[in-house]
Amino acid sequence: MSTTTTTPRASLLLLAYLAFVSLGLPDGLIGVGWPSIRADLGVPTEAVGVVLTAGMVGYLTSSVLAGFTLARLGVGWLLAGSTLLASLALTGYALTPTLALMAGCALVLGLGSGAIDAGLNAYAAGAFGPRHMNWMHAFFGLGVAIGPLIMTGALSAGLAWRWGYGTVATAQLLLAAAFALTVRAWRERTPGAADALVPPDPVAPAMVPGPDAVAGAGPVEARPVRVVETLRLPAVWLGGAAFAVYVALEVATGLWAFLLLTEGRGLAAAVAGLCVSGYWGSLFVGRVVQGVVAERLGSARVLRGSLLGLAAGAALIALPAPAWLAVAGLLVVGFAAAPVFPLLTLSTAERVGGAHADRAIGLQIGAAGLGAALVPAAIGVLLGRTSVQALGPALLVLAVALIALHAAASRRG
Repeated sequence: MSTTTTTPRASLLLLAYLAFVSLGLPDGLIGVGWPSIRADLGVPTEAVGVVLTAGMVGYLTSSVLAGFTLARLGVGWLLAGSTLLASLALTGYALTPTLALMAGCALVLGLGSGAIDAGLNAYAAGAFGPRHMNWMHAFFGLGVAIGPLIMTGALSAGLAWRWGYGTVATAQLLLAAAFALTVRAWRERTPGAADALVPPDPVAPAMVPGPDAVAGAGPVEARPVRVVETLRLPAVWLGGAAFAVYVALEVATGLWAFLLLTEGRGLAAAVAGLCVSGYWGSLFVGRVVQGVVAERLGSARVLRGSLLGLAAGAALIALPAPAWLAVAGLLVVGFAAAPVFPLLTLSTAERVGGAHADRAIGLQIGAAGLGAALVPAAIGVLLGRTSVQALGPALLVLAVALIALHAAASRRG
């Protein structure tokens, strides 16, 4: 599959970037807004887990189903409807009087976000090259960074936390309208890689040549690819496991690095906070830079180098050495992790075949959400029962497991 000659339309690229910004915005809002939210709703601090769990359930559900419904709805309508759903959910956040209603809105927000994530990744895997695939994911990090600024601005202006969610809900509504107005444009993927992934008709199921097809015999009858055929492919499950492990590593590093640097390596809280920000910053910069590098050197080569870089960075964090070495490991992990998610998505068709790619990507996005929710929490239990120094070895185990899973998925593809 070619990944170097695609030239996506500028308007669709802009919408894809904005959609990934919108995916990150809610994640940034709740961290700053939760103290005000819990005080307003009269709930304890730990009640945020109810909201996060509801959102995860919705995200997993829709991201898995998106791969199976994408061909029927078309990516344009899927994105328009899902973004509208997210806007309605955020409006519910802004108006909710109770935690129970907020949890229900979180479920709806997860449904919309998961479909946007899976739908855009499935489209981009066929229509975008490595550069734009990496840049699209980089804009998610930009959204996560902007979210706290929106909520901080609202609270600093003396407004209620609800205004922060209302602002983002309005932005999501405008984005949904933009998707609806460009439905026809989303039906056309760039020739070449796009044609390997989906049939021209956006409502037709995935097709493969029929059993009586003969090479050189002219037009042959095609048959739909059944769901069970996709689920029988070992590469689908191995790829899903690789996504779960990668996202678990990315999230766990950002979640527990502050604790390691302060309690384990003796850094001051302010310095450790800057170092963690540097980790997320290296992830953003890495996606911008390596998007260009991947187009010049090839996705496969950059992906292999990135997986080895993850292991090297985790090894630096695991060493019982001065704090600066752990900080260096964080920056290496962030920069090396940058292209892994987009390039794994981009190469899905190579592992599972074009007819199965959209479904496989949906399953992979769902597995990623599951890994992000369960593994970092398990590492937190490990750190609590042993020592914060266990973070580095745990990350190293995940990095080695990711290398093994990717190699196995590529061989079975």
